[in-house]
Amino acid sequence: MTASAPSRPRAGRWLAALILTLAGLALLAACSSDKPKPTPLKDYAPKLGMRQAWHSDIGSIGFPLVPTVQGGVVYVASGSEVRALQVETGAEVWRASAGDKVAAGVGSDGRYASVVTRGNVVVTFDRGRELWRHRVESAVVTPPLVAGERVFVMGVDRSVQAFDAQDGRLLWRFYRPGDALTLAQAGVVAPFHNTLLVGQGPRLTALDPLHGTVEWELPMASPRGTNEVERLADLLGPLVRVGDHVCVRAFQAAVACADAAKGSLLWSRATGGIQAVAGDAERVVGADASDRITAWRADTGDVLWTNETLLYRGLSGGVAMGGSVVFGDAEGWVHFLSAADGSLQLRLRTDGKAVIGTPVVAGGTLLVTTRDGGLYAFRPS
Repeated sequence: MTASAPSRPRAGRWLAALILTLAGLALLAACSSDKPKPTPLKDYAPKLGMRQAWHSDIGSIGFPLVPTVQGGVVYVASGSEVRALQVETGAEVWRASAGDKVAAGVGSDGRYASVVTRGNVVVTFDRGRELWRHRVESAVVTPPLVAGERVFVMGVDRSVQAFDAQDGRLLWRFYRPGDALTLAQAGVVAPFHNTLLVGQGPRLTALDPLHGTVEWELPMASPRGTNEVERLADLLGPLVRVGDHVCVRAFQAAVACADAAKGSLLWSRATGGIQAVAGDAERVVGADASDRITAWRADTGDVLWTNETLLYRGLSGGVAMGGSVVFGDAEGWVHFLSAADGSLQLRLRTDGKAVIGTPVVAGGTLLVTTRDGGLYAFRPS
């Protein structure tokens, strides 16, 4: 397989996107029907001091936004607007319009910022000034990656395209025909030294970012099931990176870690779950489909602890912050658990709407977004 593989017929792409959309709706319906009630929150004694540093209303968000932070600036999008805000104060640096509703988050290297609209148009800005637009064939739900003056875009069909950040020239395209069904949820597109890591179903693939050729590939999960929906095991972003090790969840299939420098699998543990994992040098932590939280040793995959106090609360992806792991829930609460033993350390309130995507840590600031467009910054008090 080369980076210049021929395109599929447009009718085939349209049909695949339709099937994917219908399957996504079916999965959502299955997850929401007859779901047990959220576990009530219990009284506790706070063990951490955190305060809200600032709050910004960025407008209702129609996708699981994960803010991007570069150089002390956080990049977010809602509706058709793209914004850059100071992490320290929340002050607006710039604001621009994509001309259509944005379908995923913002990718930025601190200068160039790129989004993809629901009309499948990649729009790139230079400090808020629009530079170029380029239509792609596949729908996009994964935020673009901007690095090395390139914009990398992965479609829901797992195709990956690289554009010149300055003028939008298509530099290469990687596409490998694979499964008939893919997941309409943000996947993995991440830099690693001089390599581009991308999710290709349950496989983690390393591409040469200059040419789009494959350097190595690892199966992170072994999906099982009687039909294509049950065998969906796409890797979910954002992945966790600590040094040369990267860890990631495969949708409803596994949590796994790999040595990306060697291109070798460290471990993979079969476990359900539909949100990104958190992690540090010692452990990987994630919630399964029932919101049972489990911590695994980062080097071996052995279970360290489990926590069932937040069952069925609709947890977001997790993030590590100091000695804590942090999850948001569907009622707008932000939960801090001890990374060492999983005990509750602190609970913070947002606007009562679901925390979406995955919280982000920028230095000593925790950034959390909610469905109605609340962007909250919390810091140690």
